[in-house]
Amino acid sequence: MASGNECSYAFEDYKETADWLLAQTELRPKVAVICGSGLGAFAELLENQTAIPYKDIPHFPQSTVQGHAGRLVFGEFDGKPCVCMQGRFHFYEGYHISKVTFPVRVFHLLGVQTLIVTNAAGGLNQDYKVGDIMFIKDHLNIPGMAGLNPLGGLNEERFGVRFPCMSDAYDKDICSIAMETAKELGYAPFIQQGVYTMVAGPSYETIAECNMLRMLGADAVGMSTIPEVILARHCGLRVFGLSLITNKVVKDYDSHEKANHEEVLRTSQHRAENLQNLVSCLVAKIG
Repeated sequence: MASGNECSYAFEDYKETADWLLAQTELRPKVAVICGSGLGAFAELLENQTAIPYKDIPHFPQSTVQGHAGRLVFGEFDGKPCVCMQGRFHFYEGYHISKVTFPVRVFHLLGVQTLIVTNAAGGLNQDYKVGDIMFIKDHLNIPGMAGLNPLGGLNEERFGVRFPCMSDAYDKDICSIAMETAKELGYAPFIQQGVYTMVAGPSYETIAECNMLRMLGADAVGMSTIPEVILARHCGLRVFGLSLITNKVVKDYDSHEKANHEEVLRTSQHRAENLQNLVSCLVAKIG
């Protein structure tokens, strides 16, 4: 594993991986889905599957986190070609930020036009309940503010411009379609729209940090997603993001509650079917 500034990829590395994957399947996906903690079962809904372990894919890192299966699954939703990551990569696993985001540029070279990112997150907004699904309307990139941006270093013009705009990072049209879909499925009572923020992890946030993040305008906090979104927008992909609120963050010094990964996985399993239905219906409409 690399850390710091030890790892970088050339355009040819991304292309080698994309060409290798294209040789493994006749499917040409237009939509890619990245599954967060405990949400990988979504990929099992794909028809005509071709599943490839990350360890077999050139240049791909491997996921080390419980709840991340570590497979790339090609298939179809309602006849729409799709590729799904069962497990993502995190900076806290010791990977350089370019490894964390490596699959996104590969997806672009595969012909993907839309990226759907999912994650498990802690609820900062007091109005959110455990089990709510938050559509991401914007983000606060805390590691990025400290200099950890996946676009740092030399810019590769074949992917995108030096200074990409992020004020439109999350596609409003897709979000509107997702909201309509949620209403059709009867999910409106547990749907939220809000601002997601990322911290580097792996330690959960202190009470002071949670209060600060809420004051800054964040509704939910996690340890992923934003680097992939930045790379996707740099490549010109449309992005839709959603967070499953798996726990309420601790913001009271008198509280005896403690954040833990087991609670995250339990909530993910409880709401998994709703998420799967929502995303599969959405892919069928936009794919």
